[in-house]
Amino acid sequence: MNESINRPTPERVAERTREIHTALMGDPEIGRLEKAVSQYSSDWDDFYGYPIITDYDAVADAGGLFTEAIRAMAIKSAVWDLTDANERERTAELPLPVPVDTMTHAMMAQFSLLTRMMARHGIQFVHMTDMEHGNAAWDHGDYTHQVYKAAFGNLNPRYWIGADETERRRRVLDTVYAGIGVTERGKRVSIPLGAAA
Repeated sequence: MNESINRPTPERVAERTREIHTALMGDPEIGRLEKAVSQYSSDWDDFYGYPIITDYDAVADAGGLFTEAIRAMAIKSAVWDLTDANERERTAELPLPVPVDTMTHAMMAQFSLLTRMMARHGIQFVHMTDMEHGNAAWDHGDYTHQVYKAAFGNLNPRYWIGADETERRRRVLDTVYAGIGVTERGKRVSIPLGAAA
């Protein structure tokens, strides 16, 4: 968020992140979660999340995006665990790069499965859109990046796209989409559906 938030050190969070990630990857339903999330792309519209990935392919990119989303959710869960109860939700709603955040939305749609996973491992997945929009955009070198690097090493640059480059790519998409009647970053669609193709 734009206001100052006191978070645990990246190194401390990284240690807890690795524990959570190991538990999740060993969960008996992790394969089902990955399969469900990979199939989710046909069920919703996404104009500005995945399409900012160069040459995005819903099938080919599903595995890589899932890997990054699970790591991101482990980071947010670790911050939750290590934060005072009164500040947890606000503190743990960390900025993520747009494609990774979009994949976490697909994960959150698997509510019953995630509920069982959280119960099995005693963790809390964190995702609150009203708090997310108060965050500065994710960027290289920020708190999320510092924790990720300490927990997992280098980012996958295909999916971890910085703030300036994200905005540049979104402006390209603005121009392309406007030509077919999609404006306001996908919030308004005026395509003459009754017209002949």
